[in-house]
Amino acid sequence: MPITLDEPSDDRPEQDDRPEQDDRPEQADRFARAREVQAVALLEDYVELIGDLHAEMGEARVADIAARMGVAQPTATKAISRMKREGLATARPYRGVFLTEAGAALAEKVRSRHRTVVALLIATGVPREVAEMDAEGIEHHVSDRALAAFESFLAKRG
Repeated sequence: MPITLDEPSDDRPEQDDRPEQDDRPEQADRFARAREVQAVALLEDYVELIGDLHAEMGEARVADIAARMGVAQPTATKAISRMKREGLATARPYRGVFLTEAGAALAEKVRSRHRTVVALLIATGVPREVAEMDAEGIEHHVSDRALAAFESFLAKRG
């Protein structure tokens, strides 16, 4: 059956369902922001983990970082190199990885966000185990404004 301009076919969206031309740059911006947040989230996970390893074991070796992150050592090394470029970490041969002052501050900020998100999820009835797991993803995507609202809500609950 030939397709005519007057009758939309089932395999083509109607003109009204198509995204507006003006929406495309906004959509691209949203996707770019999501990719950027993902890259930052990965760095935040590494910073947080390095801080945890230092607290638990007194050091953070690349092998331990890779094992805890569930990645190969070259992948961890690449992430650590990025952290060094960003001024979040230093590394010494045979001495492991150390957080800079900025890295330690970021690790504390991430831990605090994590605690707030977990507390909010638990306050809404989510079991602790699920809240801990879900917070691991949410903590990286929540805005400062939303986080402040979470903290206000939790403070009011007592």
